[in-house]
Amino acid sequence: MKQYLAAIGGIVLVTVLLAPFSHSLSTATVALILLLVVLFVATAYGSRPAFLASILGVLSFNFFFLPPLFTLTISDSQNWIALSAFLITALTAGQLSLYARRRAEESEKLYSELQAAFAKASQAEALRQSEKLKSALLDAVTHDLRTPLTSIKAAVTSLIDDERESDFKLDSEGKHEFLEIIDEETDRLNKFIEGMVELARLEAGAMQLRQTWSNVDEIVHAALTRAESLLKTHPIRLELEKELPAVRVDAKALAEVVYTLLDNAAKYSTENTSITITAKRAASETIEIAVSDEGNGVSEEMREKVFEKFFRVGLDAESQKSGSGLGLGLAIARGIIESHGGKIWIDDGRGGIGTTVRFTVPIGDE
Repeated sequence: MKQYLAAIGGIVLVTVLLAPFSHSLSTATVALILLLVVLFVATAYGSRPAFLASILGVLSFNFFFLPPLFTLTISDSQNWIALSAFLITALTAGQLSLYARRRAEESEKLYSELQAAFAKASQAEALRQSEKLKSALLDAVTHDLRTPLTSIKAAVTSLIDDERESDFKLDSEGKHEFLEIIDEETDRLNKFIEGMVELARLEAGAMQLRQTWSNVDEIVHAALTRAESLLKTHPIRLELEKELPAVRVDAKALAEVVYTLLDNAAKYSTENTSITITAKRAASETIEIAVSDEGNGVSEEMREKVFEKFFRVGLDAESQKSGSGLGLGLAIARGIIESHGGKIWIDDGRGGIGTTVRFTVPIGDE
């Protein structure tokens, strides 16, 4: 009932407002205003109230605005055409408005259904990723914790047996070897735990960047100095653009990224192959640093996966060095670069040989 009253009220209100000016207003203007009322009614209340508004609008238009005024008779045949045109237009516009309203409601319903479907799909994907992460974490913990612990346990047991049993004696070289095993495996455990903590901080957004104005060449050389023992069998090429501007970054964190890339380059390429470090200006006020090797390369479908947590590319027998790593290095590297507002990605190596890992960081504001 309210919608019909609204339709009647709309036509009556417009009529009352326009009737005193019927002599000065053109019939086209009056018709358009009445037509707007029909459109509003159709949009708000539907086809039946709009039909009622159309009929009332025709009667009002005829009685108050078409000569002779205040009668329902029409003297001029052209006014019949105007009245008929108004009625047809009002009914058509009302139906079109109703159709548009229904389509909007259908679209809204479809959108809600799609949202619900996407939510279910997202939950399923989140569950799948969670299971995948659990599996990867279990594998990492099993391999990267148990293996060093097993080695440490074996070395310590041998040293204890040497002290306890008179018929089991180690010479100084043997003892030193077992102590080196303990030292190396302890470092490996420590590195794994530090990596897990660092990754957790990055994912929680809790990493505190100590950004200062730093020179790119100093960052690169700090990484090279740390990676010196890894790069003994690889010629190093430096291609640093001259007069690079200072960058406002966490120099220690950025050197860690470069070190990780050098570590991977040495690990995944054969001895005596070159490793190249480049640094240059890039677009949008950024600096691009890249590390290229001459190894087997990374296929395009794997280039995004290598940045996932605990993902490790298999090594062939020739390039196998000190183990396949923890699968955290590139994940941490991406977190560090993105926390600086930069990007990191993988390209083909130089001349199509090997792999190039590039990253950009903004130069920074004064």
